[in-house]
Amino acid sequence: MLLTKMRYLNPYIAGVGLGLFLLAAFVFSGQGLGGSGAIMRTVVGGVKIFSQQHVDNNIYMVNYGGGKLNPLDSWLVFEVVGVFVGGLLSGILSGRFKAETNHGPRINRRKRLILSFLGGSLFGFGARYARGCTSGVALSGGATLAVGSWVTMFAIFFSAYALAYFLRKVWL
Repeated sequence: MLLTKMRYLNPYIAGVGLGLFLLAAFVFSGQGLGGSGAIMRTVVGGVKIFSQQHVDNNIYMVNYGGGKLNPLDSWLVFEVVGVFVGGLLSGILSGRFKAETNHGPRINRRKRLILSFLGGSLFGFGARYARGCTSGVALSGGATLAVGSWVTMFAIFFSAYALAYFLRKVWL
């Protein structure tokens, strides 16, 4: 049943729900939430299809897909698939799903897609280089009151606000 009016979940209820889900993740799996681990495992799985020897000889990849290990055999993979499917279903059921590329009047669709891909690639590389993504740092690390997580989040938000002034001309 499609809703005719765009409705969103109350952010306080969503926040409590996310907190309870994070608590359940710690209780049942012994680790918090994050997305980059699933992407990394998917990449290792793809490499393993073409070269098991490369995975076995790579000190980074061997822990995830070496030998008979299946890199996709992780709850993180199912978490990210669930987030994707849940978001898609939410958009479809609420009538908000549509294929579009939003951009400001000073930027065209092609440039918007190139900049989005470039920014996403840099962010993904940084997440793996830092051994975790912002969801893992903010949610899981912040929930455990890890000082490094709080410093990282302040650095991310400070950098975003500092760069926003200069990059707003690309969007507006």
